[in-house]
Amino acid sequence: MLKKIPKQPQLEMFQTILKSFINPNHELCLLAEEIDWNYLEKEFAPLYSNTGRPSVPVRTIVGLLLLKQIYNLGDETVMDRWLENPYWQHFCGEVYFQYKLPFDPSDFVHFRKRIGEEGMKKIFQQSILLFGEDTLKKATKEVRVDTTVQEKNITYPTDRKLYTKVHQYCQRIAKKEGIKFKRTYSKKIKQLQYQLRFTRSPKNYKKHMKLQEKYRRLVVKLCDDLVNQLSNEQFEKNSEIFDVLYRILVQERKDKDKIYSVHEPLTQCIAKGKDHKPYEFGNKSSFAYTRDEGIIVGAMAFEDNPYDGHTLEPQLNQIKELTGFNPKVAIVDRGYKGQDLIGKTQVVLPINLKKESYYKKKQRQARQRSRAGVEGLISHLKIDHRMLRNYLSGVNGDKVNTLLAATAYNMKKWMRQMKEELIFSLLRFFFHRLYSALEYVQISMPQKKWG
Repeated sequence: MLKKIPKQPQLEMFQTILKSFINPNHELCLLAEEIDWNYLEKEFAPLYSNTGRPSVPVRTIVGLLLLKQIYNLGDETVMDRWLENPYWQHFCGEVYFQYKLPFDPSDFVHFRKRIGEEGMKKIFQQSILLFGEDTLKKATKEVRVDTTVQEKNITYPTDRKLYTKVHQYCQRIAKKEGIKFKRTYSKKIKQLQYQLRFTRSPKNYKKHMKLQEKYRRLVVKLCDDLVNQLSNEQFEKNSEIFDVLYRILVQERKDKDKIYSVHEPLTQCIAKGKDHKPYEFGNKSSFAYTRDEGIIVGAMAFEDNPYDGHTLEPQLNQIKELTGFNPKVAIVDRGYKGQDLIGKTQVVLPINLKKESYYKKKQRQARQRSRAGVEGLISHLKIDHRMLRNYLSGVNGDKVNTLLAATAYNMKKWMRQMKEELIFSLLRFFFHRLYSALEYVQISMPQKKWG
């Protein structure tokens, strides 16, 4: 059952009212007034039952999700900060200063799964609408589009690490199902792990590969022993994990669709092509960014590793869905080569055309120079808004984290603009009063006559 925050709560004598001591012009207070909380509550209401214990209010949990992503905090740390920050409590809809946590941090997981990608799109749309319809109509004429890799929370995958994980999972399943191995090979496996650690130099390559193959065969024996002792019901219960474990044990170097992590089997290996990091392990995400205003109007995460050119049409469709406006120009890099026009949107690539006028050539070059701003945007999303490493599991976690990062960026940008406007208004007021005082002094001073 969905719990709602009362619009006009009855005030209590012995509690501290937040509005009595916070600054109403603080950026978080202004942001809280601009977000349409009633719309979000109405959209998420069908996801809750009509009976049972009242849930956490939508404004409370959505507000904390946004604060978590804006200020780059974890599920537990954002709750601790919320207790000591009155502005955060006001942003989440509290009337009085609170001394207890509003809910358990694990409720974040259930809420993210409940609303999914479609729910996050509605929250992301609220961050876009903050800038006003007139601004969006002008801004979305030209957008810059680029992709990046959102890395999953896994270590750099090696065969030895994966075999060790398979061994650990087999032991875990055996303990859970009450099965004892015929032979554990624990002493031999420890010895092999120690030897593999010190045979990684090029001169010991053949020895290293032999030891690694021996390690794999022992793990295969353990896995087969476990499967043979399981009943049909027990095997069906753990069939998904066994499928992943067997794929790890039989995969070879040049295979496609390899498994790089047991707990994140859908992780993709995407070539970065740089000396310090040749490969990244995660998923591909796409962002659309307005050219002049710098607003993110599109954010998508993809399951596999699609070609960049194939991601452009879904990205443009998402911009149309969220803003209501279709971009006239999409500025992209050479990775999107293949299409010059998608629907009514012109795709601008960094290429030189022979029969092009001087004016159009300069216009194209200016657009391409502006496209480099997307790289700075991606850096901010990764470092400031929790996209550097994705801690949310599964494909749904990839999509949710991408949309949340874009939402946090837009909201932080809007708050920064409000802060600048407030400073400029104070400066204008100060200089206006100063100018009026100087005029009054000049008028009141007696004029000296000459001659």
